[in-house]
Amino acid sequence: MEITTRGLWTLIHGMGLGALYLLACSGALVELWRRYSRADLSPITEREEAFLRWYLLAMAVLAWFAVLTGTYIIYPWYRAVPPVGTVNLTGYPQRLLLSNPATSGWHSIGMEWKEHVAWLVPISITMAFAVFNHYRRNLRNHPQLRATVLSFMMISFLAAGIAGFFGAMLNKHAPVEGGQTIHLMQGESR
Repeated sequence: MEITTRGLWTLIHGMGLGALYLLACSGALVELWRRYSRADLSPITEREEAFLRWYLLAMAVLAWFAVLTGTYIIYPWYRAVPPVGTVNLTGYPQRLLLSNPATSGWHSIGMEWKEHVAWLVPISITMAFAVFNHYRRNLRNHPQLRATVLSFMMISFLAAGIAGFFGAMLNKHAPVEGGQTIHLMQGESR
């Protein structure tokens, strides 16, 4: 069993950072909705507040790592320009997608989303963390502000989910491959 360094970075970016962010975001949305609604009259303990504050901070860090690894590590490999006369475009994912009318939409819609809209993910979760960190338990007393925080978290969640879907489809049709091969396990010879 083996994987290339570019394949490993794609795995870390998508399944590691991206999928973990989506799981964390769903939990944070539920917890913020549940604990900070005016309907919940039980007091919010310092421990619960501290946990959620660290949880949102970790989510913001995770989102920034996901976007930055995608932008500055994987994206340059995706946009690599093949030398003149190259026939086999498997090492050049963008050109491979654009070379076929059936897959060119994955670039024009999918990658454009990932290039631009996916940046909403870390920006909106950072905003949610900053507002939560400032208001903490008083967020319960500001329903419009709480709704805004939840809305930005939902935007972050949806943008990450759509970016993840497009990333999976792009990787299916034109994976970022190359680099050194890492041997994870030696197979049995027949």
